[in-house]
Amino acid sequence: MHRELVERRRWLSEERFTHALNYCMLLPGPEAQQLATYIGWLMHRTAGGIAAGAFFVIPSVFLLLALYYIYAAYGSVMAVAGVPNGFKPVVVAIVVEALVKIGRRAIKNALNLAIAAAAFVSIYFLQIPFPLIVLGAAIAGLLFSSYFPDVAKTSAKNDSEDSSTELSLDEHTRPSRRRVATIAVVGIGLWLLPFALLVASTGYDGLFATDYRFFTVAAFVTFGGAYAVLAYVTQAVTAAPYNWITPTQAVDGLALAETTPGPLIMVLQFVGFMAGWNNPVAGLSPLASGVIGALITTYATFLPSFLFIFLGAPYIERLRGNKRLGGALSAVTAAVVGVILNLTLVFGSAVFFPEGVAGRAEVFAVAVSAAALLLLMKFKVDVLWVILAGGLIGLAGAYFVR
Repeated sequence: MHRELVERRRWLSEERFTHALNYCMLLPGPEAQQLATYIGWLMHRTAGGIAAGAFFVIPSVFLLLALYYIYAAYGSVMAVAGVPNGFKPVVVAIVVEALVKIGRRAIKNALNLAIAAAAFVSIYFLQIPFPLIVLGAAIAGLLFSSYFPDVAKTSAKNDSEDSSTELSLDEHTRPSRRRVATIAVVGIGLWLLPFALLVASTGYDGLFATDYRFFTVAAFVTFGGAYAVLAYVTQAVTAAPYNWITPTQAVDGLALAETTPGPLIMVLQFVGFMAGWNNPVAGLSPLASGVIGALITTYATFLPSFLFIFLGAPYIERLRGNKRLGGALSAVTAAVVGVILNLTLVFGSAVFFPEGVAGRAEVFAVAVSAAALLLLMKFKVDVLWVILAGGLIGLAGAYFVR
């Protein structure tokens, strides 16, 4: 987006793009889709925001539905099963790379390190829910950021700087209580209507209504991007009371999402699809139940993102220089490092020790993961090529190694 919108098309300035990105990084949920929505709203009002945000997602919705069906229906076929076996070790390498990159940005001092360590212990050993970890980190940042000056610093540039290409503050970018009320009413209506229909059709505790509620909560509490969202969701849906998918299936879903265009958070659609496929609603085939579950998940995941932009963008600029807010957000980012470390161990154990840590290690998976990590971090090879290479290696391994 930066290359196309700032450098090539010059639709907006570096300052405006950075400002929008920094705001989206503060929000829970998918920052890439939120950034697209923000820029569309900034340039062409609400209609522009809806168009940009929706079409950032729609192509991958249909592409991934096809892949998920192939995975669920034909995953036992050697050729189909072999490809994910090559994908999975690469996914572990990708998560390790993300852990290193985010850690370098987030761990600035002893407070950040302590919060990251506490977050890891909380989620890995104590099984504390992710939202509580985020809340605790934010409180710690608010209370102690003044003792660690670097914590309150953000990556935002001075947004008061003007540029010859800077967009003017049009009427729709100014705060308005009337607009806030209108957007809030419409947003609540857009959430309540589908929920009422789902409750009426399958019951409040039915799979679809439960799916809808769970991913709505996830959209509001998962700060830190797609990996943080996936860590929270994996912790919840691979255990009681949901038990919708296994940790191995979560790795498979991330691999499929990594190989396709669109935001990485589309992996959540995989969770919704497999939940419906594995637990078909009465009267529906596994495919129909899976497709409905996937679409419900996608809708519940992205609806709040539009509301965050349309409601908050005009107001957040007033808080950009607030050091205490910056300290809280920096602490949340540090906590995300601990959460992603947990995700790394969960995925790594599922891929390298499928029979349990006490069981036999998958030497093939370890070797592929090490090679992928070397290509990503040392030689800076594009992630898509590494994933595709892993798939080909997995396919070859299915026929020649096993």
